Amino acid sequence: QKALRDGEWKVTCAVHQGTGLDTPRIVQVWPGYYEGSIYGLAFDVGSTTIACHMADLQTGEVVASSGLMNPQIRFGEDLMSRVSYSMMNQGGAAEMTKAVREAINALIGQVAAEGRVDREDILEAVFVGNPVMHHLLLGIDPVELGWAPFALATSNSLQLWAAELDVHMHPNARIYVLPCIAGHVGADAAAVALSEAPYQQSELTLVVDVGTNAEIILGDMEEMLACSSPTGPAFEGAQISSGQRAAPGAIEKVEINPHTKEPRFRVIGSELWSDDPSFTQAIGAQGVTGICGSGIIEAIAEMRIACLVDEDGAIGSAEAAGTPRCIPDGRTHAYVLHDGTVTQQDIRAIQLAKAALYAGARLLMDKRGVETVDRVVLAGAFGAHISPKHAMVLGMIPDCPLEKVSSAGNAAGTGARIALLNSAARREIESVVRRIEKIETAVEPKFQEHFVNAIAIPHKTDPFAELGKLVALKAVKFGGGSGGADSGGEGGRRRRRRSKT
Repeated sequence: QKALRDGEWKVTCAVHQGTGLDTPRIVQVWPGYYEGSIYGLAFDVGSTTIACHMADLQTGEVVASSGLMNPQIRFGEDLMSRVSYSMMNQGGAAEMTKAVREAINALIGQVAAEGRVDREDILEAVFVGNPVMHHLLLGIDPVELGWAPFALATSNSLQLWAAELDVHMHPNARIYVLPCIAGHVGADAAAVALSEAPYQQSELTLVVDVGTNAEIILGDMEEMLACSSPTGPAFEGAQISSGQRAAPGAIEKVEINPHTKEPRFRVIGSELWSDDPSFTQAIGAQGVTGICGSGIIEAIAEMRIACLVDEDGAIGSAEAAGTPRCIPDGRTHAYVLHDGTVTQQDIRAIQLAKAALYAGARLLMDKRGVETVDRVVLAGAFGAHISPKHAMVLGMIPDCPLEKVSSAGNAAGTGARIALLNSAARREIESVVRRIEKIETAVEPKFQEHFVNAIAIPHKTDPFAELGKLVALKAVKFGGGSGGADSGGEGGRRRRRRSKT
């Protein structure tokens, strides 16, 4: 009544249409003609990081973006460790739910301040995330996602009031959660599918959302397949001796001269390479702070090209590799890149992560009955920063012409923004998800075979003919034994002799 009187019996209403199939709801009434803007939020709730984009709901313009580490990481670095925490600790799921909601509210405060927007002008939010993050956000115990078959509480899209999730926006704000695809292929994968739309293309496209839990989609207009692979947090800089998240000062690009074995690198925040005389001055007092996910990928791939690492992932000694930069590190060796080193354990962590990623992709290709794909799209929070050549040298992705490998950046976040701004897109992805065939890697016997072969750099059996046209990977052998971390040095030789006996 007050709005009517203040507006001289003329008002402006904000009407929520939802997917266009529901009863419209009035969520706000302003007196007179409202000349301000209304806003919405698109959240990608990842295992390691949470990203938020705020968009003007009238123009579609993104007015602010922010991100932070998922505080659930203190309960476990990967999904299964968080499920285990819920299993082993009474009230553990509720603790993790509270932590992620507090982080979301903190992010809302950050983007509202950046965009100079009042929280009460934020009328809608869209959330995507993998199934464990999805369940914890909704306050659902994820224990049933701990073993196969992975039982989702719901795979449908959801429409909720913000107050139901303790999300601090407009009191009547609405929330839309995209549908999940399968037990470990979540709403974030649905958002990637919406963003990249392989179901509308004639080319057979492999979309790899690289993260702590990699989600992989293979398809075209005829058929869509999806699976997930537990890659762990190594690609995001965790479990790496000098690893860190992508931030100013982190090494993001690496080149190693194959003749001199000398490295040069670039850090986030500077366009200069480390061998430039002005490099130290350009990066300032912060210096080189560590190495991020894209940096460690390039470093190991360059080490393989320069014959500092063999096919099995073993780092050579100074004598064998031909450079004093290869130094003893316990029973193995490490390569001095800067103030820090690339260790054998670093390579092992990346080998395990990339093998899981490649094995998942190969499993989908087996199901589709193909040996090659037409196109590869790298998605994920740092997908835009991964060099296609180095990803292929490492053996992260199947062999493909490099010009057919592209980056989509945070495609899950892009899909969330599309769903935020387009109700027809919500209906579209709900329909698409129903026809995606889900493959559970945990119960597929061939996954382990693909995984073991993919430990090698780039691969034990697959020829990588397209890569061979661009890069000649010489056959070198330093320590023997697949897996790197147990290779090299006298200790490694003793263990292998006992194994043979």
